[in-house]
Amino acid sequence: MAVTDEKDLQQLKKRLAELAEKAYSRNIYAYTPFLGLAEQQAYYAVEREVSYAGVRMEGGAPMCERKIIRFGDPGYEEAFPIARIEILPKTPKFAENLTHRDFLGAVMNLGIERDVTGDIFVPDGAHAVGEKGALLFCHENIADYIVENLDRVRHTNVACRRAEGEVEPENTEPGRISVTVASPRADGVISKVYNLSREESRELFNNGRIFINGIQTQNLSYQLKAEDAVTVRGFGKFIFYGQTGTSKKGKDRVEVGVYGKM
Repeated sequence: MAVTDEKDLQQLKKRLAELAEKAYSRNIYAYTPFLGLAEQQAYYAVEREVSYAGVRMEGGAPMCERKIIRFGDPGYEEAFPIARIEILPKTPKFAENLTHRDFLGAVMNLGIERDVTGDIFVPDGAHAVGEKGALLFCHENIADYIVENLDRVRHTNVACRRAEGEVEPENTEPGRISVTVASPRADGVISKVYNLSREESRELFNNGRIFINGIQTQNLSYQLKAEDAVTVRGFGKFIFYGQTGTSKKGKDRVEVGVYGKM
């Protein structure tokens, strides 16, 4: 369900409408594959039209961005088909410094489609593999295959196991920083957080790489509010906490919580 052009977008919107109708008419739950932020925009475009069927989105943990959409309200609860897999280096002492891209590449090399995998969390801001390796969210029907076949990430031998119970990704607390801005305009805050020029920030908006609370936006002058989640594709994600004071020059001091690159 990857969206690369307008044709893909229209096809995905049609597919979402079909799933909503299927769930409603048969009184069952119907699920999409994992959808990235770009694909989720198709849902927001038809949200009103499909809301009659009952809708819920889950990624496996609160900070997950890739999510499955579930349609239906049959009167009983059913768990989302999301499995959690720990990928652990067999010999942590000799493990390479592996990144999110390394883990994703190893999973894709198994011949698995991207839409059956969700987020991958790597300790320490997706830079180094610690003793706990990485946490992968995936569709239930592919989980056993990954556990049985994923044994190497780059040159590091790994073992996989299902994570039992309610699992929260470790080290998902953002690093808090304070920046000084003329106002809480989205383009200005993004420029300060990622050390970009205002022109570079505007280009990110124009290229569809800015998502606020999961919704793509090109509104540079959007006034950020407390708890707004801002994703900048290629740079990372931050939570806007709000103003904490005023500088001597009368500018706003604001605090944000910054996550790693995505």
